[in-house]
Amino acid sequence: MFNTCERQQCSMWDEDLQTVDFIPEPSDSRILSAADINTRGHQEGWRSEVIGWNPQPVPVISRPRRTGQKIANFSIFVIITLLIWGIWKAEILVIDIPPPKSEWAFEDSGARDLQELGFTGDGVKVCMVDTGIDTTHPDLQSIDLVFKDFVRGAAEPIERGSLAHGTMMAGILVADGYLEGVAPGVTLGMAAALGDDGEGGNSGDQNTVASAIDWCWKTFGADIISLSLGGESDPDADRNGPTTNAVRQAISNGVFVISAAGNDGGSDDDGRVSTPSNVVEAISVGAFDDTGKIWKGSSLGESLDADGTNREHPHMKPEISAPGVGIISTAYGGEYYSSTGTSDATVFVAGILALILEAEPHIMNDTDVDCITEVKLALKESAIPINPDVEHDSRSGYGAVSGTAWLDEIRNSGACL
Repeated sequence: MFNTCERQQCSMWDEDLQTVDFIPEPSDSRILSAADINTRGHQEGWRSEVIGWNPQPVPVISRPRRTGQKIANFSIFVIITLLIWGIWKAEILVIDIPPPKSEWAFEDSGARDLQELGFTGDGVKVCMVDTGIDTTHPDLQSIDLVFKDFVRGAAEPIERGSLAHGTMMAGILVADGYLEGVAPGVTLGMAAALGDDGEGGNSGDQNTVASAIDWCWKTFGADIISLSLGGESDPDADRNGPTTNAVRQAISNGVFVISAAGNDGGSDDDGRVSTPSNVVEAISVGAFDDTGKIWKGSSLGESLDADGTNREHPHMKPEISAPGVGIISTAYGGEYYSSTGTSDATVFVAGILALILEAEPHIMNDTDVDCITEVKLALKESAIPINPDVEHDSRSGYGAVSGTAWLDEIRNSGACL
């Protein structure tokens, strides 16, 4: 069920609206749609979901005062209010209330701990296949960017998506301003291969997505490919699709591929992570919230590979979970949106891996697939269990990502040496 309201009216919500996300209407960003976060539409083919903008109310803290001070304090308040009003009317002063941040996500994932060790992702190339990027955002103006448009061949960076999906994913990784991303020092390759499907989502042709993945490692020279997108996995297909083949080729050339597990969790979950995160050596990522609980929208993983064989450790799907609920990031026109999904979680894992590659650069130069498996084994061993009763959970994987623990495990195990 959806309801629309003016932004000013929506800003003062009651407890009944605490479980909804607010999505700005494409035709008029002043009008927001309140969407139940438990309701998810399904789009056929390739998509990358965003739940939208979620403004947070500013808490008011009351402090007890002595009765004798109330009149004097009220008079001072009136004088200050009138003074500020006069300055505002004279257009001398503009007061902006900053948006909230998702700092919990950077801390809980271990990204900030790695940054405190001095790592920013410098020297590492991360490629995103998404909807593009809006580089006019103040947090994205100083990033090291290589852009390629596979939709219409635009020469300059452009955002083609619904609700600025690519810009939001880029902000989680490289924002360097009001928000600070996971790995702001990386060189970002943005391959625009998805666009607004006219129904509030983003989609793209598989061949276009495959071409973008090829560009990421063949031309851009990516060390990591981050795929906040997903398609339906057909267990009865007699051959792989072009995107799956592109991912496998990238992996066979030593490129790490981090891909979203999918957002079809719940009663309608088909029991399979999305493609191409189902590729054996790819890292499939689920999402958890600020309490450490797995997001119920994260897709379940299957125990069988595409060819019908049993999956083995450390390639059980999904492999890992990362922050992905209510993540605030960069959007259109200098604004900030909040989104929920495995798309966001994917970028956290890609960014943390970039910090690790900076710390252990020999891993980037290894084109042996066995090195990728060793890094994934270290990821498995370092994960913080979300479901401690099992070694691998079909929704949360081996557990929650821990940046410093992953790095320590790689060093202790001698991975890729």
